Amino acid sequence: MQIEKIFENNRDWVADKLNKDVNYFSELADGQNPEVLYIGCSDSRVTAEELMGAKPGEAFVYRNIANMVSNLDLSAMSVINYAVKFLKVKHIIVCGHYNCGGVKAAMQGNDLGILNPWLRSIRDVYRLHKAELKDITDEEEKYRRLVEVNVQEQCLNVLKTAEVQVAYRAGELTVHGWVFDIHTGNLIDLKIDFPALIEGIREIYRLE
Repeated sequence: MQIEKIFENNRDWVADKLNKDVNYFSELADGQNPEVLYIGCSDSRVTAEELMGAKPGEAFVYRNIANMVSNLDLSAMSVINYAVKFLKVKHIIVCGHYNCGGVKAAMQGNDLGILNPWLRSIRDVYRLHKAELKDITDEEEKYRRLVEVNVQEQCLNVLKTAEVQVAYRAGELTVHGWVFDIHTGNLIDLKIDFPALIEGIREIYRLE
């Protein structure tokens, strides 16, 4: 896409919004009150607002390679803190996608320089679920399942954070694990049994 085209598209977008509502931007500037924090992949084919049909102001969005949630990532921790404590979001969504380049790169074992520490976290997910994954003989199916269990582990990482624990126990917040099927355009709710998963790690990660 040419840079000039981006500005042309922006002018058309502004004109369209003002044509429908002359107060659109003045109201948008008043502030945000999203109910959803969306944590997704940076893949250019997976645009958070578009696939959810969300309008500006309806979703607080954080994206990185392979939708990872690391307690060592100050950016991710800051986004979650701000979304929960100040925006008071009611839902946190971790959304992966099939055919994820980050997941595949992590499992191919190539030296990718600065990406190596980041992708190591995905390899840790594989290690945790190796017993299940090693029995999947079809490579594409194995990658699909790794995408799903990676979402599950990142949801657990969300639930390990202090501010989420407080809101979750108070019934003010729900965590969701989704996958975007890039081949069909469908969003898939993995229906993760969080109470059961939390019970297994409660004594280790629970904060009082």
